[in-house]
Amino acid sequence: MTEPDVLLAGLAFGESARWHDDRLWLADWGTGEIRAVDGEGRSEVVVRLDAETLPISLDWLPDGRMLIVEGPAARLLRREPDGSLVTHADLSGVGGYYNELVVDARGNAYVNGGRGDFSDPGLIAMVTPDGTAREVGGGLQFGNGMAITEDGSTLIVAESWGRRLSAFDIHSDGGLGERRLWADLGEGTPDGICLDAEGAVWFADVPNRACVRVAEGGEVLETVELDRGGFSCALGGPDRRTLFALAAEFRGFEEMAEDIAARTGQVLVSQVRVPGTGRP
Repeated sequence: MTEPDVLLAGLAFGESARWHDDRLWLADWGTGEIRAVDGEGRSEVVVRLDAETLPISLDWLPDGRMLIVEGPAARLLRREPDGSLVTHADLSGVGGYYNELVVDARGNAYVNGGRGDFSDPGLIAMVTPDGTAREVGGGLQFGNGMAITEDGSTLIVAESWGRRLSAFDIHSDGGLGERRLWADLGEGTPDGICLDAEGAVWFADVPNRACVRVAEGGEVLETVELDRGGFSCALGGPDRRTLFALAAEFRGFEEMAEDIAARTGQVLVSQVRVPGTGRP
C-alpha cells in the first residue's frame, strides 16, 4: 500500500475520527474543538468548548443530535438542533473519567472509562436515550476505541494496555455479556478502531506509528505505516473505501502540553479495498 496523503495539517491532537454526513469529524484535544473536514481538506469548527473540558469523543443519536464525551467532568453532552449544548447524562455516579463513545441504532450510548486513573480496571457505561446511565462491562486495561457490528449484536473494544481487542455480546436490553478475546495483538497497541465489510478491524497505533487491519483471532491483514503516532481511524468517503487516520507526534503525557503547542496533528488518507461498515 502506498504512503498516505496529508488531507489536513496543523491540528493539536485529533481523536475520535467519525464519518458522518459526507464529512470526517474529529475532536481536537488541547483546543476544545469539534471539527468537520470535507474531502478537499476544508475544515470547519462546529463545536467549541473550553480546552480544559477536553471533548474526548463524539457520535450521533439516531435522530441526528451529536453526543460529546466531556471526559474529566464525567459527563455526556448533547448538541441540540439550534447548536446549544445540554447535559445528556451525568456519569459521575458510575465512574470518574471517560474516554471513547459509540452509539447503537436504538440510541444507547456506550462510553468507556474508569473509577480513578488509567491504572484502574476500566469499565463500560451504557446510557439509554432518556439519559439513564449504568455500568454494563468491566475489566478493561485502558479502554479506548469502540465499534458495533452492522447487525448490532457485538461491541468490540480496544484495550491499549492489554494489547488486545475484546468483544461483548449486546443483549436485547442494551446490556453486555461477558468480555471475550477478539484478537491478541502481540506488540500492537490499539487506540481508535473501525470495522469493515469483511469483519476485520482497523486500529490506530500510537507507539508503532501505524494503522493495522486485523482479522478476528489476530491475523494481520494490512498495515499502513505512519510517520507519527496513530490515534484514531475511520473508513469513509463516497464508497467508504477511504481510510482516514488521525496522527500526531506524541512523546508521552509529561510532554503533552508541548506536543499540543507544536501542532503536529494531521488527517491522513489512504485508499483501501474493503469498505467500512458498522458503527461509528
